[in-house]
Amino acid sequence: MRIIDMHCDTIGELFALKSQGQPGTLRENKLHIDLLRMKGSRYLLQNFALFVQLGKDGDPWERVCSLHELYEQELRQNSDLIAPVYQFSDIHENERAGKMSALLTVEEGAVCKGELEKLRELYKWGVRMLTLTWNFPNELGWPNFSRGQSHYLPNTTQGLTERGREFVAEMEKLGMIPDVSHLSDAGFYDVLAVTKKPFVASHSNAREICPWVRNMTDDMIRKLAERGGVMGLNFCADFLEEVPEGQKNPGTIAAVVRHAKHIADVGGVSVLGLGSDFDGIDTHEELPGAQSMERLWDAMKQGGFSEEQLDRIFWKNVLRVYEEVL
Repeated sequence: MRIIDMHCDTIGELFALKSQGQPGTLRENKLHIDLLRMKGSRYLLQNFALFVQLGKDGDPWERVCSLHELYEQELRQNSDLIAPVYQFSDIHENERAGKMSALLTVEEGAVCKGELEKLRELYKWGVRMLTLTWNFPNELGWPNFSRGQSHYLPNTTQGLTERGREFVAEMEKLGMIPDVSHLSDAGFYDVLAVTKKPFVASHSNAREICPWVRNMTDDMIRKLAERGGVMGLNFCADFLEEVPEGQKNPGTIAAVVRHAKHIADVGGVSVLGLGSDFDGIDTHEELPGAQSMERLWDAMKQGGFSEEQLDRIFWKNVLRVYEEVL
């Protein structure tokens, strides 16, 4: 078993711990992910998101710069275990050196303030995936869910802005992957129209199984599959299954398997990947962290997936997209 996970928010959580004077490093901590647990679970690659929350984290560009500084510091201090990815060949070179790979991403397109020069600066840092929006409209487009709005009503009319279209086109030229998780339904189809290469929904499930608008419709799953893209199974309990209002939603592995089977039925196994959202979600009681991935493998195997299919879901499908785009 090997693992590629397209989304975690661990860098932001470490930043918060350090800001509060609390202990915790990327090597070892009490969060969902650290390098020692990743190594024990045979991770090949982890995407590390630099997440910025508009209206809370101050100037978005300054914030992403601070997060990037922490990311660089942690990779330097743990160079015996993990190394960055700038081009596809780095993944194999890191593996040959006995190291895991770190792929840098940004979650919130507003960090660029609509300036292509800042997008190119992110690329120089090693950012190879950009989540175009979070839960706020920005210079690039509209999200599917904004705070205070219903999580059942998708935005089917407001997609990418003209600047957003320019950004996505430039990303494709650079070799940076557009990420449509959080983006509106209309925005998904705009990205589909603007791009030619595969793109991803790094941490999104199936809306047919759980109706949160953060999840993907069957048509979106099919279109993403036809493009050769992938979507990452998100372990957020609320995106996996609904519970009665006021009742705690602990999260179950069975719900993850239900989503995986539905997505595979609709778009084929090749569209499936992992996007845990570790350290960006409440702890999933049956999948509490990087140490739990073998448990998910076993449950999916019992659910009917073959080992060959599981290899594709756990790492090969995402690796294929990285080989084509990076």
